[in-house]
Amino acid sequence: MLTDSLGNPVRLDDPASLGAVNDFVEGFISCEARVANILQIGHSDHSATVQAACAALHMFAESPDGPVQARPFITMALKNSAHASPREQRLVAAVAAWVEGDMARAIALHEEQARACPRDLVSIKLGQYHLFNQGNGPGMLRLALAALPHASDVPYLHGMAAFAWEQCHLLQQAEAAARKALAMCSKEPWAQHALAHVMLTQGRLYEGLDFMREASPGWVGLNSFMVTHNWWHLALFALELGDNQEVLRLYDEQVWGVVKEYSQDQIGAVSLLARLELAGADVGQRWQDVADHLLARVHDHVLAFLDLQYLYGLARAGRAEAHTMLGSIEAHCMGIASIDDVWLRVCLPASRGLLAHAQGRHAQAAEELGTALPGLLQIGGSHAQRDLFAQVHLDALARSGNWSAVQQILQPQLNNQPQSVRLRRQARPVYAALGLEQVAQSITTAG
Repeated sequence: MLTDSLGNPVRLDDPASLGAVNDFVEGFISCEARVANILQIGHSDHSATVQAACAALHMFAESPDGPVQARPFITMALKNSAHASPREQRLVAAVAAWVEGDMARAIALHEEQARACPRDLVSIKLGQYHLFNQGNGPGMLRLALAALPHASDVPYLHGMAAFAWEQCHLLQQAEAAARKALAMCSKEPWAQHALAHVMLTQGRLYEGLDFMREASPGWVGLNSFMVTHNWWHLALFALELGDNQEVLRLYDEQVWGVVKEYSQDQIGAVSLLARLELAGADVGQRWQDVADHLLARVHDHVLAFLDLQYLYGLARAGRAEAHTMLGSIEAHCMGIASIDDVWLRVCLPASRGLLAHAQGRHAQAAEELGTALPGLLQIGGSHAQRDLFAQVHLDALARSGNWSAVQQILQPQLNNQPQSVRLRRQARPVYAALGLEQVAQSITTAG
């Protein structure tokens, strides 16, 4: 029987398909663009593995069109799964559950796969993706730890473990896992990404900037998300260090423009432009180009985390479609059966708050976002990504004159990030507004 490059048995219609299957397996876990090569044989090899892989790639479009495009492939995979191995059947079933929106079943199948076939790292990474979108860091870590005793020879698994450790706030373990991955493969982009998270969280800003700059020549052959997202992380270090012009350059040359139609590229652009404005930079007309590509997202509602950023991007560009999108989100929420759903409890007030902030209604923005913030973990995204919403909330508090609340939030952040020029710049007027000129001056002197 044929085996993939990780040693997992595969049953294919054509043995010549194995190269494309390995491109999918290796490309997926290494975030490389060659993962898409399997689409070239999707209409010639009808085996369960090939068809399920094609379906999964279409689902990563993160749009309502994804399931439409994926369904013919997963239907074929299910039809032919009787001839597949139990491992392949389980993976097909997990992708089918994803296509149908049954995320609980999909995650359960990936967890079962981790126990039964721990070298199926495609399944491990898919499971981590779903758990990440639910804010479930411990679940991500369980999957990685189940595989590690059996696949410790694969550097990308250590990178997957590193990010899971980081999402659980276990930073020492995260750094050790990332360093292990990089010792095995110096260009492992997911491990670099995880280590950037650790350094940002720990306030190691100069070190993080240097590390990502040194790593950046290796960001070739990656999918658009991975390359733009690692540049985005590099830009965050520059932003914290007060170099807004460098961040604008990175935005123009590296973060925006690779695949403008892709969801992750779009939210990376929205997030970085928003952070630049919150840090006092003039972003010029850059919102308009992003908004042109967000117009197709008005009725998406695939992931609440994405919708919030689409909405804010449209609003910051002054597009009337931002109101249309808020109405669409409200209608989507009213159609959800469970009153405890994250869309109702978190996305809806956050959406209203973000639109209010973009339109200068800061008191409302502070109230709505304050309601949403405690539950934001459940919409997914990383700690660093969700920090955007906390920054908008803080700005809304400041602009509505709630200086005491701003001081209580901002000073602990500055304590944890003493190298941050951005936070020092924000803190000075806060203390001045509170009549604490001596404190404001001490921050200026420290800067």
